[in-house]
Amino acid sequence: MLGLRRLPFTGQIFLFLTIMVLLLIGLVATLFATLLATTLSDEYGQRSLAIARAVAIDPEVIAAATAHRPGGELQKQVLDLTRRTGALYVTIADDWGIRLAHPNPEQVGHLISTNPAEALAGREVIGAVETGTLGQSVRSKTPIRAADGRVVGVVSVGYALTAPAREIQRLRVLLGVFALAAAALGLAACWLLSRRLRRLTHGVEPRELTEMLYEHEAVLHGIREGVLAVDPERKILVRNAEAERLLGVPLPTGTWAGALPLSPRLQRALEHPPADNVLAVADNRVLVINSRAVDRGGRLLGTVLTLRDRTDLDTLTRELDAVRSLTDDLRAQRHEYSNRLHTLSGLLQLGHHTEAQDYLQTLTETGAGQAAEIDASIQDPHLRALLLAKTEQAHQRGILLGLAEESSVPGHLGHLVPVLTLLGNVLDNALQAAYQGERRPPWVEVTLRADGSTLRMSVRDSGGGVAVEPPDAIFDEGVSTKSSPGHGLGLALARHEARRLGGELWLAEAGGSGSGAVFSAAVPGVVGRGENN
Repeated sequence: MLGLRRLPFTGQIFLFLTIMVLLLIGLVATLFATLLATTLSDEYGQRSLAIARAVAIDPEVIAAATAHRPGGELQKQVLDLTRRTGALYVTIADDWGIRLAHPNPEQVGHLISTNPAEALAGREVIGAVETGTLGQSVRSKTPIRAADGRVVGVVSVGYALTAPAREIQRLRVLLGVFALAAAALGLAACWLLSRRLRRLTHGVEPRELTEMLYEHEAVLHGIREGVLAVDPERKILVRNAEAERLLGVPLPTGTWAGALPLSPRLQRALEHPPADNVLAVADNRVLVINSRAVDRGGRLLGTVLTLRDRTDLDTLTRELDAVRSLTDDLRAQRHEYSNRLHTLSGLLQLGHHTEAQDYLQTLTETGAGQAAEIDASIQDPHLRALLLAKTEQAHQRGILLGLAEESSVPGHLGHLVPVLTLLGNVLDNALQAAYQGERRPPWVEVTLRADGSTLRMSVRDSGGGVAVEPPDAIFDEGVSTKSSPGHGLGLALARHEARRLGGELWLAEAGGSGSGAVFSAAVPGVVGRGENN
């Protein structure tokens, strides 16, 4: 038993299957041999009965049995019939059991050696194995009936047991040949099966497979990265719960990845590996994607995709950029206010008090006017703060950012984070387009209107328009009018946020040489009642 356990798993399978095949073939061969012996005995019994019946209806035989007349033509007929049929004997007896004809003439006139009672009683005896004067045989008996139906004698026909024995032996030899051939084929099939099993498992034992399964589950579900593996047809083979969480969609095994609502960048990473540190938007997250093709022996097995959540890092990066922008703005404001104070000081030193007073009033009205314009149209403090910050940022870059006269949002906003993310990304895109455009001075106009609970927004800039074909592709991940790398996520994320709230963001006008682009959005259910509603 210990030696069996030391065998490789494929060796154990081969040994087990070999034993099973040999046992089954042995049992089948034994069963067939037994059935052959029984069948041949029955066949010789039926053969001897057919001969006996043919003799029993012969008129000469009936007449001789009725007259109790032995020998003569009857003896010649029996000898000829015995020779022609290959029987051991053909015997005719009268109703007293006295032989009238027998292959051995010396037995004529004597009682037959086996009991004729059954046949003399009118019943046939079929295939009985009995011992007579000529030895053991398979014999059948049938009664001889006169014209009036009386039993006047009996015919007994027998075949020596050696005849069916020889036939049985011949058939057993043939059966043995077939059994050996079947055993050889079975052993060959067992060997091929064990080889295929070894090739499929790469020689790994069941215990090792179990350990690998545990390790696979531990690694797959224990890491913080999402893992998605597909076959060459992009059908999902393996995925962990983190991948489903990050992508925000169920990933059933066997599903074609191309039919799932995944981002275009992610689909391209699955279809055309390798991909390194590709940024993509999924749900409300920014993901870092890496993909690798897996092959063995030159045969492609599929693609493995890893996903890392970069939302927190991206948020920190945006906050850092905001802090840097604020620092730059403060530095610029310090220089600007320093220049203004120097100007004011110079006017006072030169005695131009009236000009100094007018200059100071102009400075005061400019800053207050912008805040008053926004305060009058926008009630939500968070939205006002975003507009004021973007206005100051635009001013530092020499861009005029204004709120359209028809703007009016009297209520407070719900879903603040996605709404502000949507507006902030679109404004950033417009400020960059206006700054890079040829028209001077550059400008951006924002229109915000509350249509019931729906917030409608429109952002127009003085840039060169959207030079992307088709224009709507500007919302695809990685598509950007900026030449520097790392862009192409802002508008995609903005449209995703709009759609997540049940709304839409679209390119209303692509613009061109005569005008800049216009981006519009409608987000339902985000405007609440204001204080005066």
